[in-house]
Amino acid sequence: MLPDEHGHFGIFGGRYVPETLFSALEELAEKYEALKADADFRKELNYLLARYCGRPTPLYYAGNLSKRLGRGLKVYLKREDLCHTGAHKINNTVGQALITKRIGKERVIAETGAGQHGVATATAAALLGLECVVYMGEEDIVRQELNVHRMRFLGAKVFPVGTGSRTLKDAINEALRDWLTNVTTTHYVLGSVVGPHPFPMIVRDLQRVIGEEARRQCLEAEGRPPDVLIACVGGGSNAIGLFHPFLEDEGVEMIGVEAAGKGLETGLHAATLSRGSVGVIHGAMTYLLQDEGGQILETHSVSAGLDYPGVGPEHSHLKDTGRVRYETCGDDEAVEAFHVLSREEGIMPALEPAHALGYLLNGYAGEDRLIIVNLSGRGDKDVHIIGQHAGRKVGIA
Repeated sequence: MLPDEHGHFGIFGGRYVPETLFSALEELAEKYEALKADADFRKELNYLLARYCGRPTPLYYAGNLSKRLGRGLKVYLKREDLCHTGAHKINNTVGQALITKRIGKERVIAETGAGQHGVATATAAALLGLECVVYMGEEDIVRQELNVHRMRFLGAKVFPVGTGSRTLKDAINEALRDWLTNVTTTHYVLGSVVGPHPFPMIVRDLQRVIGEEARRQCLEAEGRPPDVLIACVGGGSNAIGLFHPFLEDEGVEMIGVEAAGKGLETGLHAATLSRGSVGVIHGAMTYLLQDEGGQILETHSVSAGLDYPGVGPEHSHLKDTGRVRYETCGDDEAVEAFHVLSREEGIMPALEPAHALGYLLNGYAGEDRLIIVNLSGRGDKDVHIIGQHAGRKVGIA
């Protein structure tokens, strides 16, 4: 099972980092392999996932949405929005906080875009008595003020990042600089399946509980696996968490949905797999948005969590092998999907999974299919953004 011993998914992945971090990453990989085989570690993690995080999350049949779609489509929602802190991010942060304790470090750092990973890291750090620092772009701090307050209430220090585009990419840059300086005392709780090995593997392993549960729940509800899985993709952790346990099921179609922003033709988007090229970003080879000179391009999405110019290397491999199809959804369609799910099912999705729903509503053309959409987070954090967007765009009834 990929990655190989050097952290490669085909040509993607690896470790493109300074020597100091290379040694730290090798040590982390060795200790993680030992912890995976440690029964006490697994027992404690499973206890916290069940009793603290709220797992298993429900697989909910969205009957009203299915009726609206018609065409024989039967849609289930994997309700990661019901996890403690309101998103799938807690699955990863609780696991990495436990790893931090087991390897004898006392401080964690994290990057965040939409704020959910920052909140989840601060939550896990508070639970396990770790010092916590979160880096967040200044633009995202404005967009996600509620989550900034939540992180600080939980005891984390939130550092604004004012360089570059002042979004997630730049927050990761600052977190990596911090880790390089404080690597002996600090663990970097990377928030998605991006970055140098072993992070894409660790985060995937901690998030695959989503797909493992979804498989069991679908078999219980329908007596068979789903026909289609749909999830949004920024860095890609919620998507790989859903997809990974189904990769060997040839009959299961998988669709990752990226942010088309204001339109692919405008350049104001974050559709890395649809419009990017192969290069290195944040320590790994993957698809990214770059110009002809290799300079990373600025991105745009109404969703702070999808506003990233790279993607996890495993997703790049799945794109090139054709196992997963990657599509896009724009700002307007995602906001429309937020309203549709809110009014049809009484569930307000975060703007990230609203992109997956927006593609289902506007782009998916299949018929007579059993579909699981990963509802990776709830929409409380995005209510004011939705309101601002509606002020510019009238006509959503």
